Amino acid sequence: MSVRKYSLLTIFMYIIAFFAPIFAPTSQASTNITTVTYLLGAAFMIFLYLRQTNKLSFEKNKINLLPTLFWGIVGIFLAILLQTVIMQIEQFFGIPIESQNTQNIIGIVLRQPLFALAAMVGGPIMEEFVFRRSLIGLFDSFAYPWIGIIVSSLIFAVVHQDGHLLLYFCLGFFLSLLYKKTGKIWTSMISHVGMNSLVVITNLVLIAGN
Repeated sequence: MSVRKYSLLTIFMYIIAFFAPIFAPTSQASTNITTVTYLLGAAFMIFLYLRQTNKLSFEKNKINLLPTLFWGIVGIFLAILLQTVIMQIEQFFGIPIESQNTQNIIGIVLRQPLFALAAMVGGPIMEEFVFRRSLIGLFDSFAYPWIGIIVSSLIFAVVHQDGHLLLYFCLGFFLSLLYKKTGKIWTSMISHVGMNSLVVITNLVLIAGN
């Protein structure tokens, strides 16, 4: 399968998972559908990627487990640091520091704990395959990977519908750099899953403490 076909199929799967909950009759059913579609979507994208033999220009064939794990774990804390800095910049310009997207996720997790799997695992995995591997891949097939990184970061920011456009753009750009530096999508995936998990768990601990 060509990179373009793979990318379009992956994006199509994400669109299905993203919009499927809209047709649920109740909010609880919508959450259940989101949890299932995100986890199934993530599993299908992993399967599809592992069967993909065509590489992007910067992807590496050699398996480098230790560098991938190292940069993936370091990336978690760098992403949190970046998030803190950007939120301070946004606050300086009058943008509220609270993330409505995060608060909505925490609220749903408190009501339906299984949704945490979608927020911490399924969602980030799908987003890495879509916004990093697929969107960058489409531009890389025309020899414009850096344009792909910028465009994918912009779309990543818009899709989150949070008002923190600068924050999500910078996070998307940072995750793209991790991916490009190591040549492994698993690097940015580890960072993204770890960052989301840390944010969700920290918020739940703070709520429990109050």
